Amino acid sequence: MVEIKPRFEFRAWARNFGLVETRMRAIARCEQIRESTEVYVVSAANAHNNTKIRDRLMDIKVLVQEKDGLEQWNPRMKGEFPMAADTLKDEVFPAFGVEMPPRKRESYTLEQFLGELVRPHPQLVPVRVFKRRFAFTVNDCITEIAEIEINGAGLQTVAVESVDAPAIRKAMEMLGLEAYENVNYLRAIKRVIGMEPLPA
Repeated sequence: MVEIKPRFEFRAWARNFGLVETRMRAIARCEQIRESTEVYVVSAANAHNNTKIRDRLMDIKVLVQEKDGLEQWNPRMKGEFPMAADTLKDEVFPAFGVEMPPRKRESYTLEQFLGELVRPHPQLVPVRVFKRRFAFTVNDCITEIAEIEINGAGLQTVAVESVDAPAIRKAMEMLGLEAYENVNYLRAIKRVIGMEPLPA
């Protein structure tokens, strides 16, 4: 079997990226445009597992390591709704770092999961995220600029990904990203909804 290596990632956020976007479009041509509406479930008790739901599919990624200002993420689990209560108890809620409320069903639809287990929980918040993503390749790295709405709040994000960390650093230099903070989706969403303080 072919070994799948987790990619390193750098992600920055701003109201508008201006010169960064101009440089990106000068260096490379947009290869693809994608739109999606997703639900992220964020937990006050967890900072290392990123949980999102798209098209009734749940995807949980775990932060493997931080290296040279970059983050490396790896899949932790994938699941589909309706989802068995045992799976939620044994895999999903441990990723949130909280106890699952007493089960009322043997399986849960997405609506039941959010309405009965997530929204009433004092440490969990479901967040609606709309993405319009523009894909590029810069220095052989997967690169994107995206228009994001987090519960209606509009932002832009730029990301550079690769298994080759030095290639990411070079791409960042080419785009003028060196002065930006690396902030993953989980932390960005928490800042927007007030679960994590903004940087000084």
